[in-house]
Amino acid sequence: MHILQAPALKGIPWLVHGFSTRLGGSTGCYGGKSLNLGFTKDDSRDNVEKNRRRFLRTLGATDDKQLWPLVSLRQVHSDIIHVVQSSSPDPLVGDGLITNRPGIALAVLAADCLPVMLIDRKNKVAGVFHAGWRGTVKRIAAKGLGIMQHKYGSDAQNIYAAIGPGIGKCCYEVGSELKSEFESQFDYADELFHEVFESDPIREKYPMLFMNARAPGHGDTGTKLHLDLMEANRQQLLSVGVPDTQIAVLGHCTACHTRRFFSHRAEKGKTGRMMAVVGIRAIT
Repeated sequence: MHILQAPALKGIPWLVHGFSTRLGGSTGCYGGKSLNLGFTKDDSRDNVEKNRRRFLRTLGATDDKQLWPLVSLRQVHSDIIHVVQSSSPDPLVGDGLITNRPGIALAVLAADCLPVMLIDRKNKVAGVFHAGWRGTVKRIAAKGLGIMQHKYGSDAQNIYAAIGPGIGKCCYEVGSELKSEFESQFDYADELFHEVFESDPIREKYPMLFMNARAPGHGDTGTKLHLDLMEANRQQLLSVGVPDTQIAVLGHCTACHTRRFFSHRAEKGKTGRMMAVVGIRAIT
């Protein structure tokens, strides 16, 4: 099993955290033995529960060999965030979780969308958020910090953040309407989008097949628009006062590296789910 951690967060003695990969589990339906942590239609519940127990044990989310309760969500690409006060809350719908209670593992699932962690090192508060493009446009990471400030008196200067594996700007092709939506929300939106020329060997070999009546320079040039979702969330955290040096971007592209990560886009929907977990260890 291979778990990713942010170096800055590893130095916090009371924090348990980690981003899973697809390696080292009991699931066989996605190629090899993979660590699927989501209840997908292709995998059995028994496999997923076994994978989750192994993951939590490897993370160290235990007290006297007893695994911490795992609190997760039915994720809906929203900006809905829950403050968790109990180890067995009612079923939750949303995309963010925050707690200051020790001995609870908070989790979000992802397979291209970004998992984002926010840790208040001073007040011992931990949050984890699921940020796809919809959650990012709705500022879920910034809203998470706002709740931490209101509920626990967190100061942005004491926040340490980690942005986990997700689809990178190299692979995240989007439509122009998405750029318009980001431009309506963020003054730095132009920095987040990049034009990528994708060569088409058929077009190059048989250019006459693609001729049209459009004026020169107005035809389809093979240029695609890509979104840098990792930078979008980094910029969002900077805009609410989190110091640049306290934001770790792991930078792994899930779509580029499907032997290591699950990717909904690269694997055309038939894939597992990775998990990002944070928790607070009681230290006497």
